[in-house]
Amino acid sequence: MKAIRVPAFGGPEVLKLEELPAPAAGPGLVVVRIKAVGVNPVDVSIRTGAYKNVVPPYTPGSDAAGLVESTGEGVSHVKAGDRVFITGTTSPSFTGAYAELAQCRAGQVHPLPAALSFPQGAAIYVPYGTAYRSLIQRARAQAGETVLVHGASGGVGIASVQIARAMGLRVIGTAGSPRGRELVLGQGAHHVLDHKAPDYLQQLTALTGGRGPEIILEMASHHNLGRDLTVLAKYGRIVVIGCRGSVEINPREAMMRDAAILGMHLGNPTEAEAAAIWAGLAAGFANGTLRPVIGKELPLGEAAQAQKAVMEENAYGKIVLIP
Repeated sequence: MKAIRVPAFGGPEVLKLEELPAPAAGPGLVVVRIKAVGVNPVDVSIRTGAYKNVVPPYTPGSDAAGLVESTGEGVSHVKAGDRVFITGTTSPSFTGAYAELAQCRAGQVHPLPAALSFPQGAAIYVPYGTAYRSLIQRARAQAGETVLVHGASGGVGIASVQIARAMGLRVIGTAGSPRGRELVLGQGAHHVLDHKAPDYLQQLTALTGGRGPEIILEMASHHNLGRDLTVLAKYGRIVVIGCRGSVEINPREAMMRDAAILGMHLGNPTEAEAAAIWAGLAAGFANGTLRPVIGKELPLGEAAQAQKAVMEENAYGKIVLIP
């Protein structure tokens, strides 16, 4: 099978399209023929060596959708030919999702809702799982609260806007391009701000009547965390979703507000929390409330270009690779 291989940590140029042995479906395992692969910022962090549990050589990727190729002993919830999406693979050291075939544990393979395409299925796991856990399980959002989605035009941002709107929150998003801001409004945000404008935080304060948002979902905490604290509502919560470096903050801003800064990593939910995430998301996909937006599709061999694009500021929907 063809797959992207990372022989050593480094820049996008280390992503190599190679021929690898096809994985097999052993007991409790499923092999999926990949039709679309989601590209996420975490893929870039892993490629640069930020995650010490991954050692080269490896095949990147955990988000994908496709058809069940084969199943091992003990697997009964899916069968060969079923349309599925996956939420991880068995081992990043061998069989990641940037490939024609991926080996997964049975619990990582889920039926793909009929209304969703394969590219949309590849936009479920990291974007929607992250948004659900951040908003519901970490921030414990309540209907009627205001949420600022910082960087709302990317995959996680769009998912956050859709989930928050469905929950009855007042949603304010930010995006760095006119096209992105139009997208965010189209996905249900009540207001959208240009986070490149020098006065956008003053605009945010005015939109909330001087109170500030109760929740901030932060995709770029290395830039924004210190300033977020100055506009957050009393008793507010900031969920750190993305970070590319250290940042200086004034803890007094948190003290004055009784504010909480909450970390979020999609690998940390308990078994019960993970089950709740997928139950909640499944309902949203089934009734049409949640609908992934695909911004760009690229061939598998252009993985380097895809990883460059996913880190650009002017995000627009989900970037996927097509094997």
